[in-house]
Amino acid sequence: MQIPKLVDVNLEPLWEEEIDHKLSTKHALLFSIVENQKVAITKTSTLASALNYLAKLSINYPLNLVDDESYERLLNKFQEIQTSSDFEEISSSTSDELIEIESDLLEFIQNSQDLLSSEGSAPIVKLVNSLFFQAIKKGASDIHIENNEKKGEVRFRIDGALKKHIDLDKKVIGLVTNRIKVISNLDISEKRVPQDGRTQVTISGKTLDIRVSILPTYYGERIVMRILMQSEHIPTLENLGFTAEMTQRFYSLLRHSHGMILVTGPTGSGKSTTLHAFLQHIATPDKNIITVEDPVEYNAQNINQIQVNAKVGLTFASGLRSILRQDPDVIMIGEIRDHETGEIALQSALTGHLLLSTLHTNDSTSSLTRLMDMGIADYLISSTLLGVLAQRLVRKLCEHCKADTQLSDVVKRDISLSPHATTKHAVGCKMCDFTGYKGRVAVGELFMVDDSVKEMIKQNFTDHQIRTQMKKKGMKTIADQLRELVEEGSTSYEEALRVGIMDG
Repeated sequence: MQIPKLVDVNLEPLWEEEIDHKLSTKHALLFSIVENQKVAITKTSTLASALNYLAKLSINYPLNLVDDESYERLLNKFQEIQTSSDFEEISSSTSDELIEIESDLLEFIQNSQDLLSSEGSAPIVKLVNSLFFQAIKKGASDIHIENNEKKGEVRFRIDGALKKHIDLDKKVIGLVTNRIKVISNLDISEKRVPQDGRTQVTISGKTLDIRVSILPTYYGERIVMRILMQSEHIPTLENLGFTAEMTQRFYSLLRHSHGMILVTGPTGSGKSTTLHAFLQHIATPDKNIITVEDPVEYNAQNINQIQVNAKVGLTFASGLRSILRQDPDVIMIGEIRDHETGEIALQSALTGHLLLSTLHTNDSTSSLTRLMDMGIADYLISSTLLGVLAQRLVRKLCEHCKADTQLSDVVKRDISLSPHATTKHAVGCKMCDFTGYKGRVAVGELFMVDDSVKEMIKQNFTDHQIRTQMKKKGMKTIADQLRELVEEGSTSYEEALRVGIMDG
């Protein structure tokens, strides 16, 4: 009998109530739907065991073989469902038992065991641990757990885009939320107000800081967990992904002993990572580096970090005032949000400190207008600002599955591509978790404030006029770099469009 074999497939689990899935998984027998037909799944090495067990079942599903990796993928999904169904027994238990379980979890965290060695722990612990483990394995930056009307779902943000991980039962989501609150030292009984906390988990010997945000929504609490990096994961200037020419210009900027350097871009464009890479490049034993951040994203060993705490009146402005009395050489402020912070920041850059910060603007030149809108005098800006880097993160196409595609002449004209350019598009395979993209690259435009720019600021040029002049002088914009990435097949037109190839 010839058994059909499938290779590199991303199958969804078929959970049949009448089948004992715990037992069938032990015999390496899984179930799925292939071409609208219910099928049993196994791999070559476990074929005999699976056939024996299938013969005992009262179902008549055809058997399909898959490769080891596809089998593992499907097995993981079955185990997630299995863990969820284990909880239903817990959720029907009395509240006393639940309190007892919660105290066990607390003890588990205090003992700070390695997540992967906690096989004997309660199923609720296993599921939360498994979420952290899967997120790290897939390279996710955030874990989203949300409640909908009938069920809940878990999504991971991978390379800047959200991807669904699993669905969970409503009762289970409640237990997962409690578990996360316990490990983050939050109030389990409070479900009406937003809560923020932090926790640490250890996965295969590596400790991770996790920032937890809980928000009450119409159908229940929604959790977002940001996985924060340790200082050893901060990339060097070369590893940020910018061009060699731009990296050299960063070096010359960071040699200044005073003045202000800004990094701009939307949320999630890698501004904090770039700033920390700058700080690590500057950090030497003879320098006193202090930061005020909201929140502290990277836990760096060789710099002093202050976390903003509005509840006790520690804002960017008050933190910055205190820093200036601490004899700093280099200051980093997480973000310039208002006139007060901007004013003190520029004054400190003027009085002999190197100051790094971020602004929320779309391009580098509009940072001038933003600072002026905050009520900061133009003479202060022109005498302190050294340079502004506007940056974005672009997803790279997976090298294993990207394919040629032809864009229409109209589109090519719109983005100034050569008529003969061959472009690539996303397909999806097991190497990129069927997303079509693998990894990200930073693109940026660096606006250096030289004498000609100072003159233009003095003459009240608009940021648009300054931008036009800078382009004439050879400043490469984000759109120019996106066009190059599309032309060389590193990214797709759709991704370049999302990031802003049309923004000029």
